[in-house]
Amino acid sequence: MSPPTSTRWRRALTWARDRLGEPERGSAVVEFLGVSLVLLVPLVYLILTLARIQAASFAAEGAAREAGRLIAQAETMAEGIDAAQLGVELAFADQGLDVDPAAVLQVTCSVPECLTAGEYVLIEVRTEVSLPLAPDFLAGAMPTTVAVSADAMTAVSGFRDD
Repeated sequence: MSPPTSTRWRRALTWARDRLGEPERGSAVVEFLGVSLVLLVPLVYLILTLARIQAASFAAEGAAREAGRLIAQAETMAEGIDAAQLGVELAFADQGLDVDPAAVLQVTCSVPECLTAGEYVLIEVRTEVSLPLAPDFLAGAMPTTVAVSADAMTAVSGFRDD
């Protein structure tokens, strides 16, 4: 006659415990830390990178919009460009980014005389955002910057005193 099923299971468990030795103690903490490092470090890096790119996108969009407004309201084109460059610099500084406003701002007019009433001014803001913590030696092997751009078109008021 064969032993009951529960007795067989007990014997199998006893044999497995004897064969495997003592249960591991404290290994759950080590495994948790290992898995946390493998999963959390890339996740935190991804969040930091996306936050930096999004901040640059917000800055570029605001800079283009405000630069167009400043140029369209200026008395002369030189005054408008100076004010627009200051606006671009402030928009990026608000997001914690440092750019050269003269290099990232491009102004295109629909007619040769930009501030003609009823005409349009196209503003383009283009810059590159470097990836956080990207080492310099990777620059040749893979992209370490992300291009960010924004465009805005502004109409020059038809009620200008020209």
